[in-house]
Amino acid sequence: MLRKAAVTTVSNGSYLQGQANGRLPSMDSGQPAQEGKVVLKKKVTLLRGISIIIGTIIGAGIFISPKGILKNTGSVGMSLTVWTACGILSLFGALCYAELGTCIKKSGGHYTYILEAFGPLPAFVRVWVELLIIRPAATAVISLAFGRYILEPFFMQCEIPELAIKLITAVGITLVMVLNSTSVSWSARIQIFLTFCKLVAILIIIVPGVIQLIKGETQHFKNAFAGNDASVMGLPLAFYSGMYAYSGWFYLNFVTEEVENPEKNIPLAICISMIIVTVGYVLTNVAYFTTISAGELLLSKAVAVTFAERLMGNFSLAVPVFVALSCFGSMNGGIFAVSRMFFVASREGHLPEILSMIHVRKHTPLPAVIVLHPLTMIMLFNGDLYSLLNFLSFARWLFIGLVVAGLIYLRYKRPDMPRPFKVPLFIPALFSFTCLFMVALSLYSDPVNTGIGFVITLTGVPAYYLFIVWDKKPKWFRKLLGK
Repeated sequence: MLRKAAVTTVSNGSYLQGQANGRLPSMDSGQPAQEGKVVLKKKVTLLRGISIIIGTIIGAGIFISPKGILKNTGSVGMSLTVWTACGILSLFGALCYAELGTCIKKSGGHYTYILEAFGPLPAFVRVWVELLIIRPAATAVISLAFGRYILEPFFMQCEIPELAIKLITAVGITLVMVLNSTSVSWSARIQIFLTFCKLVAILIIIVPGVIQLIKGETQHFKNAFAGNDASVMGLPLAFYSGMYAYSGWFYLNFVTEEVENPEKNIPLAICISMIIVTVGYVLTNVAYFTTISAGELLLSKAVAVTFAERLMGNFSLAVPVFVALSCFGSMNGGIFAVSRMFFVASREGHLPEILSMIHVRKHTPLPAVIVLHPLTMIMLFNGDLYSLLNFLSFARWLFIGLVVAGLIYLRYKRPDMPRPFKVPLFIPALFSFTCLFMVALSLYSDPVNTGIGFVITLTGVPAYYLFIVWDKKPKWFRKLLGK
C-alpha cells in the first residue's frame, strides 16, 4: 500500500510556501501532520551521511583509469596538483551546499534550491533532464563497470562476453532498486559496509605505495613537472575530469528531511567526507606513480589492477572484487539520493503524483525508486551510454553552478533567512564562476556533443508548458499524469 507523504516544504519562499497544491502542512508552520499520514523517517545519522557521500563519490574511476588528468596536464607534478585543487574546489562547492541544506531543510538537492531561488521553470528543466537521461544513463554506466569487474576473476584468461556483463549488470541494478524499495535502514547499513570496502581498497593501494616510497622508489617523481607542456585547453579539461571524479558530494542534500539534526550533521558529514576523499585520491595517485610511470599509466586500462599485479601477486585478484563493490556502492547511494529528488518534484506538482507516495509499512518512496528501473534497463541494452553522458555532462555543472549562484542571490533576496551554517561569500562566488567557466569551455571545445546536450536540456521548456502550465488538458491526459 502507498499513501501520500505528510512532509512538505519548510521554506518561507514566495514559490514554495503554500504551492504544493495546497494539500500538506509546512514543517515549520507549527501545523501538525494529518493523522494517519505517512512520512519519511529521520534515519540518516552522521555516520550514514558520511557513507552516502563517500560511498557515492568513490566509484570505479580512481581504480580503473585516472589518466584523463595526466593526459591533459602533461606531467606527474601537475596531475597531482590538479587532483589536490579539484578536491579543494569540490570542498568549496560542498560547503555551499551545506549552507543551503541547513537553511532550506527540505530534500531534493539541486531541484529544491533552484526552485527556491529562481522559480519553477528552471527547477522543472533540471528534474526533467535528470529523470529522462542523466540518472538512468549514469546508473547504467557505473552498473556496467560493476558487471565487468564482478566477472573479472572468472574470466582471467579470456574476454568477458558482453551479454554476460549486461545480464549480471541487470541483476545488480534490480538488486539495488529492490533494496532501496524495501528498507531505508538496510540500504543505509549496506552503504556503510560498502564505504568501508572502498576505503579498504584505497588503503590496499596506498600502504604498498608508502612502503615503495620508504624503499626509495621515487624515480617517477624526479623532474615531476617536466614533460609535455599543458595546453591552455588541456588544463581546464583536466579540471573537468577531476571535478567529475569528485562529483557526489551533493547527494546528502537530496535526503535532508531524513537527516538527524541536519544543522549539525550535514556540515560535519560534508567536511569529514571531502577531507577523507581528497587525501585518499591524492595518496592513491602518489602510490600509482611509485610503481607505474606516466607513460605506462596512460596505456593501462585499469591502473589499480596493473599496480596490484606488480606488487601483490595472486592477491591482485581481490582488486576487481573491491572495484565491483565500489561500483555497487555508487549505484546504491545514487539511487537512494536521486529518488528523493523525484519524490519532492512530485510533491511540488512537477512530476506525476504517484511518485510522491510512500509505502505505508516500509516508509520508502517506492514509486520514485521504481520509476528509474525501466528507464535504466532501456539505457543499458539500447543506449550509446558514453556518448549520452558526454552530451549531458555539461548540464550537471550548469545547474550546480546555478544552484551556488542562487545561494548568493538568496543572501540578498532573503537576508533574514536563518542560516545556522554560513560560508564566506568568496567561496560560492569562486565555485559558481568555475562551474560556469567549465560549461562555457565545453561549448567551445566540443560544440557538437555539447550542443546536442543543450538541445536535449531545452526540451524541458516546452515540456514544462505542456505538462505543468497548460490548464485545459483532456481528462485522459490528466488521468495519465495522476491528476
